[in-house]
Amino acid sequence: MPEFRCLEPEQLETFVHRRPLNLSDPGTLNLADNLVEVLRKANEFVPSDGGSILLDQPGKPGEPTTTALTFIAAFGSEAERLLGTRIDAPEAVASRVYRNGKSEWMEVTPKETLSSLMDIKSLVAIPIRIGEEVCGVLELVDRRNKESFSQEDVNLLEIFADYISIAIRNVLEGRLAQVIAQRDNLTGLLNDRSLHLVVSRVVDECREEGADLSLLFLDLDYFKHVNDSHGHLVGSQVLQEVGKLLGEHAEAADVVAARYGGDEFVLAAPGKSLEIAIDIAEQIREAISSAVFCSQASDIQTEVVELSGITCSIGIASLHRHTTPDLSSERCKSSLLRLADAAMYVAKETGRNRTAIAGELVRRRHFDTGEIILSE
Repeated sequence: MPEFRCLEPEQLETFVHRRPLNLSDPGTLNLADNLVEVLRKANEFVPSDGGSILLDQPGKPGEPTTTALTFIAAFGSEAERLLGTRIDAPEAVASRVYRNGKSEWMEVTPKETLSSLMDIKSLVAIPIRIGEEVCGVLELVDRRNKESFSQEDVNLLEIFADYISIAIRNVLEGRLAQVIAQRDNLTGLLNDRSLHLVVSRVVDECREEGADLSLLFLDLDYFKHVNDSHGHLVGSQVLQEVGKLLGEHAEAADVVAARYGGDEFVLAAPGKSLEIAIDIAEQIREAISSAVFCSQASDIQTEVVELSGITCSIGIASLHRHTTPDLSSERCKSSLLRLADAAMYVAKETGRNRTAIAGELVRRRHFDTGEIILSE
C-alpha cells in the first residue's frame, strides 16, 4: 500500500489564497485530507506507481500568479522527496498541460521526466481548473501493469481533477463566508464582534513582545443633523464614505479599522505608541473635516448632495499609558475601549472636532501652522 502525503494546512495556504486561513476552522483543516483522498481514489481507478497534485501559487494583489508548479500532494517511492518541490521547466509535461489546459498521456522522453523529477516511462497529466482558470495539474506515472495510459484513464482522471477543484473551491467559499461574517455590511470595515476578537488577540501579542497598543475611538459630530436634514439614505452614504476613508488611512498606517455601531468607529493600532496614534488621529480628523461627502451618485444615494463641514471627535487610550500588567487580557481590552470612549466624549464636551487622550488635555492641530493646540 503506497503512502500518500500532503503539505501541512499552513503550507497549503499559499496555494489556495492570498490571505491567511483561520486554521481554527475545521473546514480548512480538511483540505489536506481531501486532496490525499482524491489522490488515493484516483490511484484505485487508475493504478500507478506514483502520482501527484501540483498547484500554482497566486500572486499578491496586483501581481500575476506564478507559473511554477509545486508538488502539494504525492504518493509513490519519491513522494517524500517531491513534496514542496517546485518545477518551472517549460518542456515538462505538467508545465505544458498547465499552460495549454489540455490533458496529455504518453511515453516519456528523458527531457520530459522533468515533469515529475524522477525516472519514469509513461505518465498522464490532467489540468485542474477553478472556473475557467487552470490552477494546477493532476499527474499519475507508470501504470502498474506497465501498459501505457489510455483515453479511458484520462476520462476517469478528469473526474478526479474536478474533485480537487471542488475541494479548493470549498475552502475559498468557506473563507468568503468567514470574511462576510466579520465585516460590517455598510462600510466593509470589521464589525464590532470581530473588533473585540482582534483586540483581545493583539493585546496578548503586544504584551508578549513588549510593544504598545493604541485604540482610537471616533464618533462623527452632530451626525443626527445629517439624517434629520437630508434623510437616512444620505446618512448611510456618508457612513459608507467615512468607512472607505478610514479603511484607506488604516491600510496606510498598518492599523485595523472597525465600525463599532451607528456613527462610531474604532481603530486598533498594535505596535503604535501614543504619540504615533495621535498623529494618525489628527490625520483622520483633518481628512474628514476637509472632505466633501455624497459628491457622486451611488447605489445608496442616487442624487448628488455634496455635504461638507462634517467633523469627528476622537479619543485615544494606550496599553503602556493606561493599563497595568496585572489586568487580564479581557479586562485590559475592556479598559482600553472604555477609556478611549470616555476620552472621545471629553473631546465632544470641549468643542468637538478634536482629539483627546484618556486623562490628558485635549489636542487639536491648527490647520494652517500644524501646531498642536492644547485645551482644558
